[in-house]
Amino acid sequence: MPVLLYGQFESADRQTRELVTRSIESRSRLIARALSPILGEAERPTGAALNRALADYATEGTVLKLMLRPAGLAAGTAAARSFFYVAASPEAGSARIDAELDMLAERGVLDRLSQSCAGDMPLELRHRQADGRDEVLTALIPIRNRWGCWVLVSAHTTSDYLDTSLGRPYWQTREVRVAAAIYIALAAIAALTAWGVWRSLRRFRDVAHDIRDGRIGEGAFAARNVVPELASVAADFDQLVEDLRRTAQDIRQTSEENTHSFKAPIASIDASLTPLRRLVTPDNERATRSLAIIDRCLDRLRALVNAAQRVDNTMADIIETPRTAFDLTKVVADSLLQYREQSASRDIRLIRKLDEDVVVRGSRGLVEVAIHNMLENALSFTPSGGAISVTLTKARGKAMLRIEDTGPGVEDERIARIFERSYSHRPEGRSCHGDGLDHAGLGLWVARRNIEALGGGVRAANRIGGGLAIEITLPTNTV
Repeated sequence: MPVLLYGQFESADRQTRELVTRSIESRSRLIARALSPILGEAERPTGAALNRALADYATEGTVLKLMLRPAGLAAGTAAARSFFYVAASPEAGSARIDAELDMLAERGVLDRLSQSCAGDMPLELRHRQADGRDEVLTALIPIRNRWGCWVLVSAHTTSDYLDTSLGRPYWQTREVRVAAAIYIALAAIAALTAWGVWRSLRRFRDVAHDIRDGRIGEGAFAARNVVPELASVAADFDQLVEDLRRTAQDIRQTSEENTHSFKAPIASIDASLTPLRRLVTPDNERATRSLAIIDRCLDRLRALVNAAQRVDNTMADIIETPRTAFDLTKVVADSLLQYREQSASRDIRLIRKLDEDVVVRGSRGLVEVAIHNMLENALSFTPSGGAISVTLTKARGKAMLRIEDTGPGVEDERIARIFERSYSHRPEGRSCHGDGLDHAGLGLWVARRNIEALGGGVRAANRIGGGLAIEITLPTNTV
């Protein structure tokens, strides 16, 4: 915007300058015509007479100089370019005249004098006089007669001309410099304002990180805010944090209440079956089979109730649990240790390849739940004599945990759904009538939800040669 405005203003100033220059040239030409009879007299006028004549036409702030190149000088010679300083208004002393002539020669004005004898020459040139004052030369008007070539030099020393762009680039004018100073000041104010807002937002970000890491308590945003305009925003953020904490507490409380509400009738049903079991004789196969189905379904209900409670507690942990730095290598190693006996009893080998000191930032409990769920899924599909390989590496700011089994794998059209909630694809008969009591289709869904809540990712793919590979990535600790 400043560049566009500068271009428009410069164009307008150029047109105004042209009008002023033509006006000054016309005025100087009229003065030259008025002086022509005096300069053409039979006897060459004296300097004093010419000074008085120029004084009649010079106004305040206007300087008129009369220069003469005598007739009879050979063209093309150095003498032909020589001029005599004849008169001026205001009058100038001899010392001032010599200094001013040197200045005019230095600025190239004397060379233009000889050129002006061929015709009028508009001029826009600023120079400093011998007394230190600036003036603007605006016109060179020639007057040719028998005495030679006279040149009327028109100059101005008033602020009306010195403050304009005559004789200098537009950017050097006072208006442009004042506008530039104002613009720079406004830009500085805008930059300071933006920096203040950025600092306040960064402070809000730091508060959010501290809250997430569990380092500060209630009212943190309002306590650290220093910008009055953001006070209401800080209060809203504090209220939002408090609402989230209250929501997490409500989820845990509701989970406990629901678990108690479901377990009580299940326990009553189980207790009521005890007399029936005593009454049913072994030879009553139909009644025995019915009791067995009821027992398996009760176990299934207990497993579902426990799974629902774990899901709710995990959800509350996602909302409220602080994010801290912990050693993922140790967490994976401890998890494998817990499943060592279970895998050994089923003749399944656990192969571990863990990088040392892989530190991530997050909730240790959420990561442990995700790892346990993936290990349980791998164990449930790996046949006896198979193997489960667990690999942990660190590269490019991320920790990668890969769990591979030697089970049947997953059909390509189903692999995208294994992380969906309540999705479970297992051999038929594994419901209340089978042995798979803990498979409610929540394990991998919970694992993905936990990892993604910590800023990581989960993906699955079939292994070449059979089996399923699940890989999770977590950002490593950068604090």
